[in-house]
Amino acid sequence: MNKIRSSFSRLFLYLKEINLLIVSKWFFYSIIVGIIGGLGAVAFYFLLDQSKMIFSHFGAYVPPSPAGESSSIANMGVRPHWWIFLIIPTVGGLISGLIVFTLAPEAEGHGTDALINSYHRLRGIIRKRIPFVKTIASVITIGSGGSAGREGPIAQIGAGFGSFLGSFLKLSDRERRILILAGAAAGIGSIFKAPLGGALFATEVLYRETEFEYEAIIPCVISSIVAYSVFANFVGWDPIFVTPKFLFNHPLELFLYALFGVFCAVIGVVYVKVFYKIRDKFAELKIPNHLKPAIGGFLLGCMACLLPQVLGTGYGWVQLAINGELAIWLMLLIGFAKILATSFTISSGGSGGVFAPSLAVGAMLGGAFGQVCHQLLPHVVTQPTAFVLVGMGGFFAGVAKVPIASLIMVCEMAGSYGLLAPLMLVSVVAFLFTGKLSLYENQVNARIDSPAHRGDFVVDVLENLTVKDALISDKQVITISESMSLKEILSLVTNTTQSYFPVVNYKGDMIGIISMDDIRRILLDDQIYELVIAGDMAITDIITVKKDENLNEVMRKFTIKNLDALPVVSDKDPRKLVSMITRREALSAYNKELQKRKADRL
Repeated sequence: MNKIRSSFSRLFLYLKEINLLIVSKWFFYSIIVGIIGGLGAVAFYFLLDQSKMIFSHFGAYVPPSPAGESSSIANMGVRPHWWIFLIIPTVGGLISGLIVFTLAPEAEGHGTDALINSYHRLRGIIRKRIPFVKTIASVITIGSGGSAGREGPIAQIGAGFGSFLGSFLKLSDRERRILILAGAAAGIGSIFKAPLGGALFATEVLYRETEFEYEAIIPCVISSIVAYSVFANFVGWDPIFVTPKFLFNHPLELFLYALFGVFCAVIGVVYVKVFYKIRDKFAELKIPNHLKPAIGGFLLGCMACLLPQVLGTGYGWVQLAINGELAIWLMLLIGFAKILATSFTISSGGSGGVFAPSLAVGAMLGGAFGQVCHQLLPHVVTQPTAFVLVGMGGFFAGVAKVPIASLIMVCEMAGSYGLLAPLMLVSVVAFLFTGKLSLYENQVNARIDSPAHRGDFVVDVLENLTVKDALISDKQVITISESMSLKEILSLVTNTTQSYFPVVNYKGDMIGIISMDDIRRILLDDQIYELVIAGDMAITDIITVKKDENLNEVMRKFTIKNLDALPVVSDKDPRKLVSMITRREALSAYNKELQKRKADRL
C-alpha cells in the first residue's frame, strides 16, 4: 500500500513539475513578445509623428489631436490651397503603393485581416519582411492624410515577431498561432493604451460568432500588459481621450440606446458593402497595382478639398465631438464622408487599419443621434455626448464582430467605465443586426470552421457517427415544386424555421435547392418579382449526403460553402430526397456521443 501511495506521489510531483515548466515557458514567451510589441508600438508611434510632420510641412494643414495624445506638430492655423489636398494624399498613396507591391504585396489593405488569414490558413507563418514593409507603408499612408488606423500595422508588427519567435524556437503550428495572437495583442493593447481590450480583441476577432480563442487568452493578457507598460513609459499613461464624468442613470435611455444600436447596424452594413464594392472596382482597373493607392489618395484629396475632416485617423474630431463642439449636421457629414474616405484609402491598396476610421464613424453617428435625442427629450438625455463613446464601441462591434473587445477598448481609451451598461446594449444590438457581414473577410464563423481547429474535434467520435444517428426521425421537410411562383413560395415558407428548401420536379426528383437568403434577394428586385419561379431560383450545384455517411465527412461538406443544412439523398438514387440534416443536428449528435463516452469512462 505504501509503495502504491509513493508511486502516485512521485507521479503527481512529476506532473506538477511538467505543468510548471509549461506555465513558465508561456509566461516567458509572452513577456518577450510583449516587450518587442511595446517597443514596436513606440517606434511606429514616433515614425508616424515624424511622417505627419513632414507632410504637414508641405501641406500646412494639421488636424486636431485627441486630448490624451501630444504631438510635436504645431498647428499652423492656415488653410492651405485646395490643390495641396489633392497632391499630398496622392503622393502618399503612390509611395506606399510602390513600397508594398514591390516588396510585399500581402501587406496591402488592413493588416488585421492578413493576421486572421495567417492564423486560420497559413499555420501562423508571417514573412519576416511583412512587419517592416507594413510599418513604413502605413506610416506614409496615414501621415499623408490617409483615412486609416493604427491597429492593422501594429497588429502585424507584433504578430510578425510572434511568428518569427515561434519558427526560431521550432514550436508547433498551434504554439506559433498562439504567439502571433500574443504579438497582435501586445501591439494593439499598447498603441491604444487598452491592455485588456487588446488581449480580448486578438482572441475574439478571428470569428464572426461569439467565440474566443481561449487557449491564447492568458498569453495575450500577459503580452498586452507588458507592451502597454513599455509603450506608456515612453509616451505617457493618460488615456487617448479625455472625457467628462459620463453616467448612465435614466432607465428610459435604454430604449434610445437600443434604437441607436439598430441605427449603427444599418449604417454598419452600408459601410461594409461600400468598402468592398469600392475594393472590387479598384480590382477591375487594368492598371499596375502600385498606382491604385495613388488613385485612392487622389479621390480622398478631392473629398478633403471640401471637407478636410476626412483626413487621418479622425481622433481629434472625435475628441471635439466628446467635448460637444461639433454641430449635428457636421457630425453626420463627417460620419458618412469617412466611410467613403476609408474605402478610397484602404480598398485601393493603401496600408492601414480600419479600427480608427470605424471609431470615428461611430462617434459622429452617436454625437448626432445624442444631440437629436437631447433636443426631443432633454430630461431623459441629459448627457448627449455620451452617445459619442457608445457609438464608437457599438459601431465597431457590429462591423468587426467583436462585441466584447470593442466595448472594453472604448472604455479603456476613454478612461471611464461609466457607460458600460449602454455600451454593452448597443454593442450586442449592433452585433446581432449586422448578421454575418464583417469588415474582416478572413474571419470564419466559429472554431469548427477554422482549418486551425479541424483536428480539435474528436475525429474518432465523428467518424463513428453517421447521418442517420443525427437525423430527427419525425422531422417534416418542406419541398418546393419547380413551377411554384414566388408568391406561392412565400406563402409556404412564412411560418417555418427551415432555412433551405429542396426544389423538385413533377417526378419528385430533386433538381436544386433554395435558401431563405436567395428568396430575400429576389424580393428586393421589383422587376423580376412577378416573373420568377422556383426553377429559376434554384441552385443546381448541390452538395448532398447519404444516411450511412460519417459525420466527419458531413462537417467537412458543411464548411465547403459555409452551409447550415444539407439534403440527405437515397443510396440508390441521388435525386431522391430522404431528409435534411442541419449543422446543429450533427453537433448535437456529436455532443451526446461525447457525453456518453465520458459517462462510460466514469
